[in-house]
Order: sequence, then C-alpha cells, then structure tokens
Amino acid sequence: MPRPRKTRILRFNPKTYYFKPRGIPLRNLEEAILSPDEVEALKLYNLDNLEQKEAAKKMGISQPTFARTIQSANKKLTEAIFEGKAIKIEKDP
Repeated sequence: MPRPRKTRILRFNPKTYYFKPRGIPLRNLEEAILSPDEVEALKLYNLDNLEQKEAAKKMGISQPTFARTIQSANKKLTEAIFEGKAIKIEKDP
C-alpha cells in the first residue's frame, strides 16, 4: 500500500484555467492537464525565481518531490506547445 500523499501548501489561484492554440475549436483539441501543485511549482520556480529548496519549503514538500513536480509540469507544457494541445489547469478541490 503506498504512503499517503502529503498535503501541499498552495497559495496561487490562476485567473484563467484554459489556454489553447488560436483558430482551433477546443472540442477538436487534446488537453494537457496541469494539477494545482504543478501550477504552484511553476509559479514559485519560474515566476518568483526561487531555488528548488526554498520553493519546496513554501509548498511543504521535499526538494526531490518538488523537482519531480516541476519536471512533470515542464513536460506537459512542452508537449502542449509542440503538439498543439490545449492547456487545462485543474481547480483546487
């Protein structure tokens, strides 16, 4: 049985929850779905320019977990850009 997932501290609430390529109806697009913790990690690391250790501490997770989260988010964004997918940001439950 896997270990229970640690609760993340999330402070960022995006104003927009969808991004899509221009000129293509959303119903015709695949989606790349970003979780709330992936969005928080992107903001702390790329926008706030925090080091991974400091960003992980703000989220209440370990640095290796933060590294995996940011890597996953970057992969999803890269696939969306190069494969023409819509980007959906999941809302916090």
